Amino acid sequence: MVTDWGEGYFLALKWSNLDTHTRKLWVGLTPSEGSGLIECYSDPDRNGVFKITNKDKQMFNLIQGADGYGNTRQQFDLSGLVLSE
Repeated sequence: MVTDWGEGYFLALKWSNLDTHTRKLWVGLTPSEGSGLIECYSDPDRNGVFKITNKDKQMFNLIQGADGYGNTRQQFDLSGLVLSE
């Protein structure tokens, strides 16, 4: 929302099909403008909106944590996005 985050470009994502051992989930952009990675395993709709401030430097991260199995990190390059109004 512009009044909360200021003008800019936003990316809406939905994630599903988590590993069956997952008990923790963090998502977010790095670098971010302060929010960092957010723990969202219990989020019922499993979606989020992220403000893109520099698509050439930011990466979207999804980290799944499982007791006894360690963490699995996926990073997605945003440099190929075409930002438009």
